[in-house]
Amino acid sequence: IIRVQSPDGVKRITATKRETAATFLKKVAKEFGFQNNGFSVYINRNKTGEITASSNKSLNLLKIKHGDLLFLFPSSLAGPSSEMETSAPPGFKVFGAPNVVEDEIDQYLSKQDGKIYRSRDPQLCRHGPLGKCVHCVPLEPFDEDYLNHLEPPVKHMSFHAYIRKLTGGADKGKFVALENISCKIKSGCEGHLPWPNGICTKCQPSAITLNRQKYRHVDNIMFENHTVADRFLDFWRKTGNQHFGYLYGRYTEHKDIPLGIRAEVAAIYEPPQIGTQNSLELLEDPKAEVVDEIAAKLGLRKDTYFLSSEECITAGDFQNKHPNMCRLSPDGHFGSKFVTAVATGGPDNQVHFEGYQVSNQCMALVRDECLLPCKDAPELGYAKESSSEQYVPDVFYKDVDKFGNEITQLARPLPVEYLIIDITTTFPKDPVYTFSISQNPFPIENRDVLGETQDFHSLATYLSQNTSSVFLDTISDFHLLLFLVTNEVMPLQDSISLLLEAVRTRNEELAQTWKRSEQWATIEQLCTAMWACQHCTFMNQPGTGHCEMCSLPRT
Repeated sequence: IIRVQSPDGVKRITATKRETAATFLKKVAKEFGFQNNGFSVYINRNKTGEITASSNKSLNLLKIKHGDLLFLFPSSLAGPSSEMETSAPPGFKVFGAPNVVEDEIDQYLSKQDGKIYRSRDPQLCRHGPLGKCVHCVPLEPFDEDYLNHLEPPVKHMSFHAYIRKLTGGADKGKFVALENISCKIKSGCEGHLPWPNGICTKCQPSAITLNRQKYRHVDNIMFENHTVADRFLDFWRKTGNQHFGYLYGRYTEHKDIPLGIRAEVAAIYEPPQIGTQNSLELLEDPKAEVVDEIAAKLGLRKDTYFLSSEECITAGDFQNKHPNMCRLSPDGHFGSKFVTAVATGGPDNQVHFEGYQVSNQCMALVRDECLLPCKDAPELGYAKESSSEQYVPDVFYKDVDKFGNEITQLARPLPVEYLIIDITTTFPKDPVYTFSISQNPFPIENRDVLGETQDFHSLATYLSQNTSSVFLDTISDFHLLLFLVTNEVMPLQDSISLLLEAVRTRNEELAQTWKRSEQWATIEQLCTAMWACQHCTFMNQPGTGHCEMCSLPRT
């Protein structure tokens, strides 16, 4: 999937690595409705790195890979309009980067009124049913007194409520610009020698005083059902080791908080890793891009990761890799919706879930490599000191001394509580199932250490134990779909789009159409070649006369 951004928005183009640039540009022209010579596509936003219609250069040779963002600019009036229509609430004036395409949930919330409407108070209101007074007039979504009196109290307003606060008032946000913090020396200063031999006030980054962030980009994490979390926790129950997983889901409106956003979790992907009771090492994942592509076709996105120990620097790194697109920022992005869920033990000796993000200040410190962990005190971080290789601005935080006075401390070390934003984590009263739940589910990927492997033997076992007449129920398993795409014997990456659309839309007719395909027939032949032992039900490889498990004869 290659993303192409034009003045009218972003569209996704399906292409292969071996596809020529000429073929790719024809697809772009068809998708955007241009004539073949009515536009230009560039690798960089500043119109450098133009992609020409060459039949000799492949996308792989041009170093264009899955997930890359290219930029399209019309070169004639025959193409689409160069002005991008943006929707905004009354009094909301857009500054920063107007051509940025925000997430669907952000576009939806920006159109909502957001005000908190109150009914007429029979004791305090002295007016008629059509009047309004200070006791019943609608409140703004950022009203702190209202948020503090909710049950439970809300410490952080939603990001869109924060935007309404910035763009409210008499000037309607005329001078608002959400600028990302930078801890690096500004380049291009020619009045002195480069660091460490020289620095000036123009290129020197400002000192940072850590403040508890008043807003959060995501207000709630909700698992669709208990089974999603239980299957992940099953690894810890069997090994006692730390474990890691990417949570895939979607962003929806969180109606309990004004203009809030909820991350709904539908599936968990467990990448290759080595875990112990006290450590965790992530390995290179050759299937990462394919997993993201399959999830996108299912209407899901990587919005969370699941970790069994707190790690602010890791969270900050992931949030930097998944920025939140924002039109109010000159950079086109501000903060991140990527959140962290932690499975941990509680005072009642039960496993429970905690959600959090790190603040935008922490993201900047991590991005510019200014924050270090403390080995002997995990609850503390440490701001690096400047060296000949890197200039690090001073980092401070405010504290209260034993006399009750507010003092400013140098962040060497600093409590990580200044960097963390809590997010509530919940399960719905009425479970939701994007994927089917089976008594005998298909094995989860990368669990070889438990003896659980994904192969055609496990696929044959799964199909023999799940004989539902509704094919869509049998095939709607996230880990099964990943296996069908990534297995080495019969990968279906180029022919599974119809099935993914069927699963996304819950369309049994589309699923049956795909079931009649030649590819699924080949998969079934590979599975039926195996035989089940009549004595222990173990699925054996074809061509064997005795069971590999119990050693009894086949007949």
